[in-house]
Amino acid sequence: MSRLPPIAPGAYTAEQKQAVEEFLAARKVAISGPFEVMLHSPQVMTLARSMGDYLRFRSRLPAALCELVILVTARVWSQDYEWSYHAPIAAQAGLAPSVIAAIRDGRRPRDMTEEQEIVYDFSTELHRDRRVSDDTFRRAERAFGRAGVVDLVGVNGYYTFLAMQMNAAALRVADGAETLPRFPD
Repeated sequence: MSRLPPIAPGAYTAEQKQAVEEFLAARKVAISGPFEVMLHSPQVMTLARSMGDYLRFRSRLPAALCELVILVTARVWSQDYEWSYHAPIAAQAGLAPSVIAAIRDGRRPRDMTEEQEIVYDFSTELHRDRRVSDDTFRRAERAFGRAGVVDLVGVNGYYTFLAMQMNAAALRVADGAETLPRFPD
């Protein structure tokens, strides 16, 4: 059971009801996962959904690269829900199964494209070092432009925010969903 369990629709406040209606209008699917957690603060949920609409569906990065960032972030945060939701999407977007498996296992994938290597290096440096080297920044800027670099940081930050929400709430994955191996601290 999550520390912040789903709210029954009949118990929604007016603000929660409006947030859910806006979510449905924008995404065309029911709220789930981090959005059920954030519904306890409907304004946070609405603002997060709005940012996610851009970063996930309209950013300057192709879908496969966004999904690569999301998987790296889920691995860094050992966030099972994020992983179980996005690993299949990453595969559908064209990310190789070997790349997905390596990230799951905490290894650097060997068979990435040049753009995937740039995104992987940028994301892992940003999470590990809390910054990126000049060389890594320049590689990303050459590949994606300045706006693309801002989007790359945005996707990393947004999915870190979602992972933090879900980890703090102790959100559980569905029975049978793939979970990430845990590593010693």
